[in-house]
Amino acid sequence: MTNRPEHRTPSAVRPYVITLGRSQTGTAPLDWETLVMATDAAFPASLQPEHHRILTFCQGLLSVAEVAAHLGQPPPVVQVLLSDLIAWGLIVIRPPIPPAEHHDVTMLRKVLHGLESRL
Repeated sequence: MTNRPEHRTPSAVRPYVITLGRSQTGTAPLDWETLVMATDAAFPASLQPEHHRILTFCQGLLSVAEVAAHLGQPPPVVQVLLSDLIAWGLIVIRPPIPPAEHHDVTMLRKVLHGLESRL
């Protein structure tokens, strides 16, 4: 028994084949932090294997970056595949929450003060 790290073989299918030669989504690309989730719609039989794998992974909320990691594909490739699934109504998205514009730390100071008084 040897202690070899698990070696992952790269896919024989090139990314441009998976996206059918497309490098753009036709819409604004999804942020890597965007959360995606499969809808309850039935999977069409005509889906590519990668589309099917994405739908299988996305039964709960996953970020675009997490989907890319599960697929072992670069995020831009996954963005193209996800845009297909969104257009077909098989995936819903939740954009990342924008950073707060208001920099009021009053509430944080109150919480910190309350925690310090209990220690």
